[in-house]
Formats: sequence, structure tokens, C-alpha cells
Amino acid sequence: MSKRTALFPGTFDPVTHGHVDLVRRGLVLFDRVVVGVVADQGKPLFPAADRVRLLEQVLEAEGLAAGKRVTVAPFQGLVVDAAKSHGAVCLLRGIRGALDWDYEMRMAFANRDLAPDVDTVFLPPSASTAPISASLVREVARLGGAVDAWVHPLVVKAIEARLTASGG
Repeated sequence: MSKRTALFPGTFDPVTHGHVDLVRRGLVLFDRVVVGVVADQGKPLFPAADRVRLLEQVLEAEGLAAGKRVTVAPFQGLVVDAAKSHGAVCLLRGIRGALDWDYEMRMAFANRDLAPDVDTVFLPPSASTAPISASLVREVARLGGAVDAWVHPLVVKAIEARLTASGG
């Protein structure tokens, strides 16, 4: 029997409860989930290496330790190339609402043109994680608000340390 692998790509800047939920649910559908961390683009809160490390720590704390079924790996370039390099037959994407749907559908069409053998599966969020986005977490944290309802305590600690070190 062949192993079915999905690539769950994203910036994970920072990893949220919604991301962890999607990994957990992806493991019900696939034998293996590779969490692909997009290399530094723009001005991320955390560099890619820190996001990989934080993802591994959070997934382990949540009982989804990196290993045979879950892998965390940085990548650069096209997401379909990253999928192929990990043997993924599918991209796993979360969709919270209409804006996500429009963007993700355009990306799915483009990715299918680039790599017809890599499909896309969309999962809606769990009700408790639907309003969470990494950009919301970053914005609230930078403005001094509490984000502990949206991210793992390890992430809260990392955000606090990062913002303290950067003076903001």
C-alpha cells in the first residue's frame, strides 16, 4: 500500500491553534503530513528556522511529534515543487471564509496547471479556531494584547521574547 502524503504549506508566523487543528485533521485523511514552512518573505516576526523549531515544539506538546507521520520542513520556491520533493500527492489548505476561498481557489488552479499530479484539499476550520489568523496574532501581540487564547503557551513565550528583544 502506498503512503498518501499531504503538504500543508504556510508561513506559520506564528503557528496558531488553527494550524495545529489542521495538522491533526489532516492526519485522519493522510498517512503523512509535511508542514512546509515558507522561507522568509517580507518582514516575518520569526525567521524560518525559528518557525520550524517552534512548530516542532508545539506539535510535540500537542501529541503530534515530528516523526514518521508529521514532518516540519522549510522550503523556498514553488509550493508544488516542495510537494513533489516530499512525495506529496496533495496540498492541504484551510479556508476560514469567502476571502480565503477566492484566494485559495486561484492558487489551486495555478498549482494544478503547474503540477497536474498534485491536487488540493480544502478543510474548513473547527468552530473554535475559525477567527484565528497568524496576522491577527502578530498584530494583537505587537499592540500589547493577549494572544494566549489563539496560540500555544510556547508560542506566547516566544512572541514575548521576540518582541522584548526587538524593542516592540
